[in-house]
Amino acid sequence: MKTIIYAHPWKGSFNHAILSAITEDLKANGETFQVIDLYKDEFNPVFTAAELKLFNVGDTPYELVKEYQKKLNQATELIFIFPVWWWDLPAILKGFIDKVMLTGFAFLEDSKTNELKGLLTNIKKTTIISTSTTDKLYIESQGGNAIQGVFINRTLADLGIKNEYTKWINFSGVNLTTDENRKLFLEEVPQRI
Repeated sequence: MKTIIYAHPWKGSFNHAILSAITEDLKANGETFQVIDLYKDEFNPVFTAAELKLFNVGDTPYELVKEYQKKLNQATELIFIFPVWWWDLPAILKGFIDKVMLTGFAFLEDSKTNELKGLLTNIKKTTIISTSTTDKLYIESQGGNAIQGVFINRTLADLGIKNEYTKWINFSGVNLTTDENRKLFLEEVPQRI
């Protein structure tokens, strides 16, 4: 099942238009999918003391985290939709990774080598769709590159989501482009995932 993880608070945003274009295409093609809308769900990305107390044993008192884990267990494909803010993922998406990807669910740690073994091997394909005011090549050239270098090559890989099945599509200059370019992207993006 395709699972979309959406992280933008404003329904008038281009990110929301991307979400709508993809979900409308999936419906038109009769595909089964589910959406995790972090802002709509009022997901709290901040750890509480009670949550952190359970973190090392892979548990959580937060029912929404358990619901997200069920959805991720059903997923064979992930589609992330988010804006790049300050060269990185939005805080709500980082909090989603921190709080949902718990030991025993998303990974195991070898006590001797401290290496991680990813457990989300049910995910066979991942597409990251981001928007930015800056050009993707500029983002990629910056030291560390939080999207490709950290999120895709490290975080997702450590969770068992293989890089060779992960694609990053970025819509650059979202604030400067024309409505014509936005419309073209919205028409093309469902075929690119």
